[in-house]
Amino acid sequence: MRLFAAVVPPAPAVDELAAEVAQLRAALPERGHGRLRWTEPPLWHFTLAFLGEVDETLLPELDERLSRAAHRHPVHELRFDGGGRFGDRVLWVGATGSVATLGALARSTVAGARRAGVHLERVKPFRPHLTLARTTGHVDLRPYAQELADFHGRKWWVERLELVRSHLPASGVPGERPRYETVAAWPLGTRRAG
Repeated sequence: MRLFAAVVPPAPAVDELAAEVAQLRAALPERGHGRLRWTEPPLWHFTLAFLGEVDETLLPELDERLSRAAHRHPVHELRFDGGGRFGDRVLWVGATGSVATLGALARSTVAGARRAGVHLERVKPFRPHLTLARTTGHVDLRPYAQELADFHGRKWWVERLELVRSHLPASGVPGERPRYETVAAWPLGTRRAG
């Protein structure tokens, strides 16, 4: 099973960001020798740990370890905030709020997965971002990132950690997207007041 651990934003925050992205796409027609492959709002998430291919026999131990990781961290506040790019390959929106808590949750998730026996090849330092688009060919992402720089979304609460299975496209049809399925989810440890 191809798995990753993630935080999935709630529908009102996704809807607000989707409206911003729609305005961005209308204002900046694609330029360059490639194109942008926009991610769909139902697939939006913050990846905390990419686990890769995981043997199903590890799932019970992974469930236990990720449950513990989630319980150690409180419910916390985030907002979508600003945007950026990884070179001219990926356009993303960032986050503000309790990003230190989100980073600690990401580190606990990685540690829990390793203790469960998941082999993680490369673990990059956690940088909270939600991928909006990837490029094929060359597309100058600077104007898109600049347009997103002033975006400040509504407050929302991170309340659970999710284990997500990625079903890669198998049809060979160009442009087909992966399908995500939540395999398990765990509430974070401390409930917010009010």
